Amino acid sequence: MAASAFEPKSRLPTPSVRLVQLKRMASKTLLTVEQFEQLPDDGMRHELDEGELISMPSPFTLRGKVQARTTILLDFAHQKSLGLVLTETGFRLSHDTVRAPDVSFIRAERANGLELERRFEGAPDLAVEIISPSETAAEIAHKVRQYLHGGVEVVWVLYPRDRTIHVFESSHKARILEAEEMLEAPTLLPGFSVRVSEFFG
Repeated sequence: MAASAFEPKSRLPTPSVRLVQLKRMASKTLLTVEQFEQLPDDGMRHELDEGELISMPSPFTLRGKVQARTTILLDFAHQKSLGLVLTETGFRLSHDTVRAPDVSFIRAERANGLELERRFEGAPDLAVEIISPSETAAEIAHKVRQYLHGGVEVVWVLYPRDRTIHVFESSHKARILEAEEMLEAPTLLPGFSVRVSEFFG
């Protein structure tokens, strides 16, 4: 089922609204990637969104289950020696943005020789985000744009409640797959073909 990638942009804010937005931005404490790297391990998951620190608690059971299912299904990549599958690993997408997809995949040619104790400089080839009820459409669209602009080839956005997967590609193609449709990624994962419902158990 075809779908537009993102909702249309809202009209530009009036000068007074824009002034309030600028004041709010100025009040935020922005971090560099270097400062972000020095944060202590507090058991939470952290990302850097254009300099702003984003902290997220551990996922609820449903999200955790879908993440585990996705990792198991993507073990196909390991079995076929196609590359490396990771969970909640931070990627430096730009000079002020670090994102940690729920699940990610890096092609073998990029993963070979990777220093596992250091931050991966650049984007994964595939980023998988599992959506929670608290996330807004604007937040999701913003994150997908960051992934694609950062060099991700394909983004899968999983909606456990709807049992659908939204697929965004660097070629600007976007589509929504329903539970009984097949998810494939021929350029990244040749031979991979899984029914969408399998991701949700």
